[in-house]
Amino acid sequence: MVAKLEQQNKDNLQPRPPVVVVLGHVDHGKSSILEAIKDLKITEKESGGITQHIGAYEIEHNNKKITFIDTPGHEAFSAMRSRGAKVADIAILVVAAEEGIKPQTKEAILHIKKAGIPVIVAINKIDKPGADPERVKRELSQADVSVESMGGDVPSVETSAKTGEGIEGILELVLLVSEMEGFKGNFSKPGEGVVIESYLDKKRGATCTLLLRDGILKEGDIVGSRSALGKVKILENFQGDRIEKATPSMPVVVIGFERVPRVGEKFEVYPDIESAQKYIEKKERKTEGGEVFFVEEGKKVLNLILKADVWGSLEAIEEILKSIPQEKVILRVLEKGVGEINEKDVKLARSSKARIIGFRVKPDPIAVKLSEREDIKIMTFDVIYELAQQIRQLMEKAVVSERVRIDLGKVKVLLIFRTAKNRQIVGGKVTEGEVKKGTSVEVFRGQDFLGKGRLINLQKNKKDAERAAKGEECGLLYEGEVKIEEGDILQVYTEERRKGEL
Repeated sequence: MVAKLEQQNKDNLQPRPPVVVVLGHVDHGKSSILEAIKDLKITEKESGGITQHIGAYEIEHNNKKITFIDTPGHEAFSAMRSRGAKVADIAILVVAAEEGIKPQTKEAILHIKKAGIPVIVAINKIDKPGADPERVKRELSQADVSVESMGGDVPSVETSAKTGEGIEGILELVLLVSEMEGFKGNFSKPGEGVVIESYLDKKRGATCTLLLRDGILKEGDIVGSRSALGKVKILENFQGDRIEKATPSMPVVVIGFERVPRVGEKFEVYPDIESAQKYIEKKERKTEGGEVFFVEEGKKVLNLILKADVWGSLEAIEEILKSIPQEKVILRVLEKGVGEINEKDVKLARSSKARIIGFRVKPDPIAVKLSEREDIKIMTFDVIYELAQQIRQLMEKAVVSERVRIDLGKVKVLLIFRTAKNRQIVGGKVTEGEVKKGTSVEVFRGQDFLGKGRLINLQKNKKDAERAAKGEECGLLYEGEVKIEEGDILQVYTEERRKGEL
């Protein structure tokens, strides 16, 4: 029976479109190349239906389809780019011809090699002054990416997203590599794939872009990922058109999940809700089973509730927060999610003394009223680095300020002019550094420490002065319990309070 099913699966395998991810350093033209491909292959009428960024789209070249995953280019989205490489079949590595290899180029190469997928190099911006494709090829060889013209096996093409040069060449190479690799999918079994984008739409509810890696997906299907399940109520292609079913390598927008699934999770089609529910419960038990949060003595904790517009933003925020030192203050994310900040978030903040942080989202009216009544501050941001900077400042406030001692100088006592109760007037010479009035002093006799006091006043040439430098003689009005004698050494110092640092 098993052998028969395996044979049926093999019989149902058919060529499928390649899934392509575009990677490279920021500002090297990844987005420009994707836009140039769209401009070339998607008509104005077709693209007019695309009202939002869904993270993936399909084009057709020489009557063959290609799916592109549009990963964010900003360095904060390193984790998403890594995931992008894992769900793709082919990577296009973009390198600017006038700049060459940069840190994110090397990072992208690591992602590609880790994913084990074929790569095509696009040497972009060849229209710019200073463009030197040959230098780029040499640098790539040093990074273990040897292009064909340098005797290697990696195809490359010189491009200009601005003029359109080389864009057709990229698509030709993608189809050539796809044909050589022989990508196939099953067009009859229940679908499975990856969540590319997800967010909460006020009108349509949980909305997500799914990339179908294998099998088919239809309206009415029960779908489930690790964090969410639901029934496909609406199935749309990347242009927003309603479709009946999706096939392997196809990006689709799905409405029907009961809650927003997390970006990067795998999804599957299940025979019924019960089966999907069992799968999710099993995963939850594995991943969320009773985490114990231990805090070392002396460390402080800053509790956070994070809400954002999409899961990709949450992931980016968490990546940046990881880079903030936590030796003195630990960041603990109690709750995170997408959509408006609500009453539940405010109540959790109240009970746990947490800060509510929103990224590109606002609190709903009930949350606003409750937060004002309970005096709970809600902070919202539209720029990720401003958010990170504010959290860093909150952490610094939590660190106890420190008193720091600063040694100023030393005085050798030459004469005792007057002694009365706990005060003395002495004369001496500054042997190191400088002396200032109003500072603290330690009294030493030989190697022995006798006690502490203060320098109330200072004179030079019988006139009041603020300070005396090395080599100068001065008179000092000293106050303290220890009685100074000739020959004693006075160590002069001051203390200042510095704000806590992470």
